[in-house]
Amino acid sequence: MTKRKLLGEIFVEQGLITEKTLERTLARSKRLKKRLGGILEEMELITGEELAAALAMQYGYRVVENFARHAFAADVLALIPSDVAMQTMLFPMKIENGKLALAMADPTETRIVSNIAANHGLTVVPFIATRKEITAAICRHYLGKDPSVQQEKSVLLVESDNLSGTMLSHLLSKEGYLVKIATDGMEAYKTAISEMPQVIVTERAVPKLDAYSLFEALRALPETRHIPFILLTGSSQKEEEARAFEKGFFDFILKPVNEITLKTRVKRAFQYLEREFGLIF
Repeated sequence: MTKRKLLGEIFVEQGLITEKTLERTLARSKRLKKRLGGILEEMELITGEELAAALAMQYGYRVVENFARHAFAADVLALIPSDVAMQTMLFPMKIENGKLALAMADPTETRIVSNIAANHGLTVVPFIATRKEITAAICRHYLGKDPSVQQEKSVLLVESDNLSGTMLSHLLSKEGYLVKIATDGMEAYKTAISEMPQVIVTERAVPKLDAYSLFEALRALPETRHIPFILLTGSSQKEEEARAFEKGFFDFILKPVNEITLKTRVKRAFQYLEREFGLIF
């Protein structure tokens, strides 16, 4: 059996990175417990398309592109719930002769794939796709909307308490922000990838996906990894604040929320986007 070539070796052979860059990135990958390809893409040393092509070469799979614009049968989409599709970056495309054509961003996602095959008596035929393409397909065919970048200053507010969410939304709307409200982490995740808000303000203990899980899930996607997160929490413990900043949250606000503090922190997040990424609103 031929030994599978390492992903880093492929990138070096293709001239996309140097041996020294690979060495340093592998060390970072180990330290952060993240996959090499994801870190290289996050650092913009490779593109999503280059990562997909390298994974396809490594595993002997084919790359599928531009499939989000096609139509897909409802019974095929039903094989994978929308939340599972989003969390695992899997998209079922077609069933033919007992074989399921399955688009995936990560070919090591074998447990879910094996379960799908066993539960439905299907043989899975894997195809590699970029996270961006799978995200677009999920948005269009599961959520019924195309991913879009808001032209206005938009804020996603994640707050499980309806009264508190309405109050905070009103405060931000008065400042001219377009505010979307989600009452749980999974709803927030779906809204983030389909609406692409510029800033996210989230309560820590929201149902389904708490603030930290939501943060990690969106950090894994190239399109949403740069969104500044502001954490709302009733915990005044220094450990909570330290954890938030250590994880990579942009800012931290204690509840009950002071109006001036909220407006100032959100304004600062938009200033950061303008300064770091040249976004003009």
